[in-house]
Amino acid sequence: MGTRLLRVNILSPITVQSSLDARLDVVEELINSEDRYTQLRESLKVMNKMDFDKLIVALASSEAKETLSAKPASQRVSQMLNLRNVVKQLPSLRKALQGCRSQLLRIICDMVSDERLDIIEELISANLNEECTPTKGGIGAVNARVYAVKVKQNRLLDVARETYKENVSDIYQLNRTLSAEHDLPLSLVYQEGSGFVFSLKASEVDGPSGRKGELPEGFINVTMKKGRYTFSSMDLKKMNARMKDALDETLLLSDKVIQELTAEVLVHAGALYKASEAVALVDMLWSFTHASIIRPEFTGTLAIKSGRHPVLEVVQPAGSLIANDVYCDGSSSFQIIQGPNMSGKSTYLRQLGLLAVMAMIGCFVPAEYASFKLYDALLTRLSNDDDLERSLSTFANEMTSSAMILGLATPNSLVLIDELGRGTSPREGVGISHAIAEALIGAKASVFFVTHFSELSATLSGHPTVVNLHLSVQSTPQTSTNFGMIFRILDGVSDHQTHYGLELARLADLPADVLREGQRVAETLDALQKRQEEESEGSQIAMRRKVLLRLRTQLKQVYEHSTLPDDDLLDYLKRFHTDIAKAFIHL
Repeated sequence: MGTRLLRVNILSPITVQSSLDARLDVVEELINSEDRYTQLRESLKVMNKMDFDKLIVALASSEAKETLSAKPASQRVSQMLNLRNVVKQLPSLRKALQGCRSQLLRIICDMVSDERLDIIEELISANLNEECTPTKGGIGAVNARVYAVKVKQNRLLDVARETYKENVSDIYQLNRTLSAEHDLPLSLVYQEGSGFVFSLKASEVDGPSGRKGELPEGFINVTMKKGRYTFSSMDLKKMNARMKDALDETLLLSDKVIQELTAEVLVHAGALYKASEAVALVDMLWSFTHASIIRPEFTGTLAIKSGRHPVLEVVQPAGSLIANDVYCDGSSSFQIIQGPNMSGKSTYLRQLGLLAVMAMIGCFVPAEYASFKLYDALLTRLSNDDDLERSLSTFANEMTSSAMILGLATPNSLVLIDELGRGTSPREGVGISHAIAEALIGAKASVFFVTHFSELSATLSGHPTVVNLHLSVQSTPQTSTNFGMIFRILDGVSDHQTHYGLELARLADLPADVLREGQRVAETLDALQKRQEEESEGSQIAMRRKVLLRLRTQLKQVYEHSTLPDDDLLDYLKRFHTDIAKAFIHL
């Protein structure tokens, strides 16, 4: 149940802050209380592999079917034994939850303390033997079903069980007789459907002539598997047939008692569903403590300090993962991210999406600080694959995904787009990327837009909410797993060491004259473009708008969410006043 609940939550995270805070309170309490954590682990361990929902549905559906053979009767007996195990384990969970501080854990405790669960346990205990526990395979599992119902519940059932017991005793007596007669250590193995067969190690078989591997005459259906012979005899087959008749009769008579018990239990099925929901929820929240680093906040602003990819953090060596920061509010809602291939742009986007999902299902996140906005949708276009099933090329698939995003995006959506327009010509790619970007800016969604089209920084500069980010390169010693460069996310379009491709080419030992010529041409083109942008009146207006929007957004954020003491708040406002004044002087 916990697995299904986790999957549902990942696909549909919670958007109500009070519910998220309640879950985070539970995770925080389990982290801070080792005793509570251990008690819950022990109480959940005994319910491992149990599926309450499937069990309830199986009992309810079997009640509507008429029992005409022993197989469904046997299944129903096993289901009732499993249900008894379920209700017997719930008190340990109830005890582990008592005295919790978290409101949600107290609610879960109330759900598993329903008095109807005690009624169900009493009903089952009154009809089923305490000693019979469901086991997997073998004669033990058969005996558990045969002796599940208490004696004196049905006189005919008691007689049928005695007959079954006598038949099984006869089979074991036959095994002892043949073992003594042939001087072989025969053993019995029960096989579902066919009954008992003899079993013997191949190394223990000696034929009359002294050769290994020969069984005495009279044994039939000989098979060899994993160094053991299995075989039967005519007498054993006849005894199996009599035992099978007695077994079927026993199960059918037991089923009559089980059917009446099932009808009484299903009256209280609502309590079982509540218990199932409670166990699934506490199981999922307990598992969240394993991934816990820092508790996320929900302030209306996306701000992550030293965030790390939750999957890569587990699979990569400790200390090798590069942590990156994220900041996105109303004044920087559209962020263009540029950088060379293999610099980690796609990983950065995926990390951001995963951290947002983790926070919005009530899990802590791997970061030094994390604040999130309550998003209504996570809309992504991250792969450059075609779609053979729908006969869509790479570009057609891009456009289909983009149309979906434009149709669903709202001011509360998180949009992640990776290298849009790569499936067509560069000129068309820039044009389409610009048009889609403007539509998303108009939707006021929080957008992280990875692109190789440097022209977008200029064409979108007139929008005050557009922010440019780049992956700054840092050279490191080259190893078998490291090409000699690591990248960190930084603000702005890079104004130094921009040409990462040339740096990588230098590390790859390209000829020096080729590198010099490439560097010269790239720098000349950059200087020309920068001069044109600085002389543009539109660029000056766009920069002024950005400063004003930043002023409005941060003052509003301080007013609505600040918890700083008055003196610290005054210092912050003074520093902010100085920064804004310098920005206007520069303009």
